[in-house]
Amino acid sequence: MTYVSSNMKGKGIFFLAIGIILFSSCSHKIAAERPSLGQTNFNLDSLPVSEINIPVQINLKPVYAMAEKNVDTLFTSVGYPDGWVQEGCDMRYKYIFRRGPLQMKASGTTMNLGFTGYYKIIGSSRVCVMGAAVSPWTPPCRCGFDEGERKVNVSFTNSLAILPDYKVRLTIRRNEPQALDKCEVCFWGQDITKQVMNGLKAELDASKAEMDKNYGLVDLQPKFQQLWSQLCRAFNIYGMGWLQINPQRIRINNLFARNDSLYVYLGLSAKPVITFEKPNDVITVIPTIREFSQRQGFSIFLDAVLNYDSLSNILNQKLANQEFDINKGPVKKKFIFRDCKLIGEGNEKLIIKVNFAGSNEGTFYLTGKPVYNKDTRILEVKDIDFDIKSKNALLKTAEWLFSKRILTEISQYTRYDLTSYIDTARAGINQQLNKEWIKGVRSYGNIDDIRLINIFPLSQYLVIRSNCSGRLSVDVESVDFSL
Repeated sequence: MTYVSSNMKGKGIFFLAIGIILFSSCSHKIAAERPSLGQTNFNLDSLPVSEINIPVQINLKPVYAMAEKNVDTLFTSVGYPDGWVQEGCDMRYKYIFRRGPLQMKASGTTMNLGFTGYYKIIGSSRVCVMGAAVSPWTPPCRCGFDEGERKVNVSFTNSLAILPDYKVRLTIRRNEPQALDKCEVCFWGQDITKQVMNGLKAELDASKAEMDKNYGLVDLQPKFQQLWSQLCRAFNIYGMGWLQINPQRIRINNLFARNDSLYVYLGLSAKPVITFEKPNDVITVIPTIREFSQRQGFSIFLDAVLNYDSLSNILNQKLANQEFDINKGPVKKKFIFRDCKLIGEGNEKLIIKVNFAGSNEGTFYLTGKPVYNKDTRILEVKDIDFDIKSKNALLKTAEWLFSKRILTEISQYTRYDLTSYIDTARAGINQQLNKEWIKGVRSYGNIDDIRLINIFPLSQYLVIRSNCSGRLSVDVESVDFSL
């Protein structure tokens, strides 16, 4: 019979209890119940409308080229060269008129189109009494042939207006021709310049009517709809997610012409969103143009909708399979992070589900609040603490799990430095702003800064709302009017 002191009995009972705990821990899975954070008044505010003001510079040279192509270069009297124009009994003439290159000048909403014309004329006369000829026609007299063509300045004044339905109205007015040289024919030096000008005006009025018919009202709605449809699509931001601009309406801030360009200051209202997953494209019909207003630059409110699975993957890339030893009194444990999962419940806090292995395996839950530091650009889950609710008696005895080291380790890896994300997103968006949207239409823009203004840990997504400001302009180098 072996004698055992009472002191030794006490130690034996203690170590026996430890052994039972260790044995039980190795034989059973430790499992906590998912906590419920309860309902609060926390919700996602409506995304403010972003205002984007876009100066559009339209190159008028293609319009000039179109006019150059469509305005006749040669005018003649009826029946030329054999026929004669005879306005009375005592005179007849015939002429040929050619125009020089078109010269255009734009200012405000008015564009002047003019050219110098050159003409030659042949005329003859006879004596008439009471409307009846009493002599034959004189030999033809020529003007502008041997001594050089006679010149005249011709011009049209055109006014531009953009209508709410994206039609461009061109109002054309023919100005009075200005003769620079007189044209005197026959040996008595009769001036028939007036007759030539009258004939020329009839030809120019016919050309004006043709221009009114073809270009008096140009419908740009199909072109604007193409651009609007592009804005409705989602754009990949090179590995950072998808940008959907979600345009709402268009307005005109200003309209004027200068030199060879027409400047249209457009305003776009939109609700842009960035998501990890590609959203469905929702193509809408472009709304009518709103009223004039004076605005510059753009201010964009942007929601980055980040799903928890993607955030959890980022967390697990850093944390998964990390292991360390926990020494708490006589208890020595090896703890291995298997994986973590972020969970939102529509509260201002997040739940962190931790699956672990090592000396034991199981699951426990932590809670924390996402906070953003605008100076360091760090998004982190702060105030992380255990939230243990379980009917599992074994979990209640595993005090070693509630280690500050575990909290410290997880806190370290739930810090996201958004500097790279913001800079990459800005570069990606800037690249999308600087591109050719459709043939002949290119945009130029730059986002100066992106500021995070709120965080919404919703049940399905973590929404990070930001505001960015910058500049955007559009150059229209060529427009196809054959629509």
